[in-house]
Amino acid sequence: MARKKTAEVVETPSVADAALAVGDASAEYTVLARRYRPQQFADLAGQEPVAQALTNALKSNRVAHAYLFTGARGVGKTSAARILAKALNCDNGPTSTPCDQCPNCKAIAVGEDIDVLEIDGASNRGIDEIRDLRANVQYRPQRSRYKVYIIDEVHMLTTQAFNALLKTLEEPPPHVKFIFATTEANKIPITILSRCQRFDFAGIGMSQLRERLKQIVSSEGMAADDEAIDLVARRAGGSMRDAQSLLDQLLSFGGDRLTAERVHQLLGTAHEDRVVELAAALIAKDAAKALEALEQSVERGQQLGELLDQLIEYWRDLMIVQAAGPDVPTLSVTGAHRGELQKQAKAWSPDAILAGLDILVSAKSRMRFTSHPRVILEMALVRMARLENLAALSQLVQWVQEGQVAGPRSAASAPASGRQTPGGSTTSAEKKKLTDDSPARVQTIDFTEENLPQIWQQVLLQGGLMLASDIKRAAGYAIFGPNSLVVRFAAKYNHANSELLEPARRAALEGILTRIVGKPIQVRTEAISDTAVNGGTSSASDLPVNRTRKMRTEIMQFPLLQKASQQMGAQIVAMDDDFGTAARRSEPVGVAADEADDTGEVLTEDE
Repeated sequence: MARKKTAEVVETPSVADAALAVGDASAEYTVLARRYRPQQFADLAGQEPVAQALTNALKSNRVAHAYLFTGARGVGKTSAARILAKALNCDNGPTSTPCDQCPNCKAIAVGEDIDVLEIDGASNRGIDEIRDLRANVQYRPQRSRYKVYIIDEVHMLTTQAFNALLKTLEEPPPHVKFIFATTEANKIPITILSRCQRFDFAGIGMSQLRERLKQIVSSEGMAADDEAIDLVARRAGGSMRDAQSLLDQLLSFGGDRLTAERVHQLLGTAHEDRVVELAAALIAKDAAKALEALEQSVERGQQLGELLDQLIEYWRDLMIVQAAGPDVPTLSVTGAHRGELQKQAKAWSPDAILAGLDILVSAKSRMRFTSHPRVILEMALVRMARLENLAALSQLVQWVQEGQVAGPRSAASAPASGRQTPGGSTTSAEKKKLTDDSPARVQTIDFTEENLPQIWQQVLLQGGLMLASDIKRAAGYAIFGPNSLVVRFAAKYNHANSELLEPARRAALEGILTRIVGKPIQVRTEAISDTAVNGGTSSASDLPVNRTRKMRTEIMQFPLLQKASQQMGAQIVAMDDDFGTAARRSEPVGVAADEADDTGEVLTEDE
């Protein structure tokens, strides 16, 4: 008997005592994201509307048979599904506040309940798995009130699997509830969506992320600087799970206190001082200093992608300060650098800041597909250092109407005594100074066929590098109305034609022409076949436009067209190559030659 009693003691050790023993090798560490998973609807940070709707449904006994939880990763979709399952199967339920003490609640919380089945849609996506599910749905739960199916990443199911699920999803047995979770609801068939109650989980705000991270740090018996918490929350991008995982990694990095320097060191990001310094070099148009700052960041081991992300966030802050002032609470820059941020935002115009942000975002997109990321970032920095203080299109139109060659000097080159009014217009003294210092008035050129080559050369000179590179590829150009110019492109230069179809690019070309000829000019483009170009070349002088000009001249002799052009500004938009040839080939019927109208055209009986 003694031996038997000894054997029983050996075979049934206390697992709980072993797990709690300090230094026991069998005790496993549980990550923060699992240990601090929400257990009640009130714990769902940032999802108050969803929690309120589900709570009210439980209280009023209006729980649907199928739910769809959609949103970004780590915002609480699976946690909400487990809480709903606990609320339905709690011994005290259905209730909106599960007890978390009964066997059902405990088993569901750790994902081990036999009546709450969590299925991974990515690895169980075929029709065979859904057939098994349909076969098991008819059986009642073994110990709980409801059998709950939680299918994560449900959008990964195949079309056949979705079709097999339709009928069961629409009319399931009363003891079955379905909860679907997905990050890409757009991939789910509409037939499935129409059978579910959909809840969209929003990204978690910065303030809620910071508050939750501070609670976790305090619960772990550690300390963290506010700046370090801000960096972690900003890096998480609205995902609570990402924030907790990153915090877990940083806390295991060592030390009793988490500092911003340690966060930068582990993530490979640049300190905020370096970002402000780099931005100051770009705004000062000092490309050499900007490249030197980049080199120093690389030597410190900072990742190029992380540095580019920080620059994008900083330029976003410049845009926000320029548009809404420095008191916006969503700025990523800390209070120590708010003054410098506000000063830099005033140094550039809004359009220049937007152009710089566009350059950075484009560089981020290009960096993903290149093996030379540093070159892409260096190109972006040099381009930003060469940006002029851009003006709005409305301001350019005003300058054109006033007959100025160019607008006032950029803020970077203008004296610091305050040159612009709040609305962006120049003062009378500044206009007079501009007139005295530069050839402000344009020597206009008459918009005629004879002057067209000279006008075109002026367009090439004033169009800038990018616009000139497009219009140089034109196969020809011609006046196609009183105030209209048509530019033709061969098929092989269709990309240049497409560029001029962009409203901004076409408006720029029309603005240059308007400035040259002294009146508004409309521009349109045409695509022609390569065979229409003499000798297969694409130069403007090689295009046989004489016939087109002659036909236009003949057509404009009609009195009706002349009157429409003079009184209403009508223009010839399109013209068939065979226009008028049928009338010229046919013989006059029943009308003498001397009965022709005063335009010289002989009318037929049909006319």
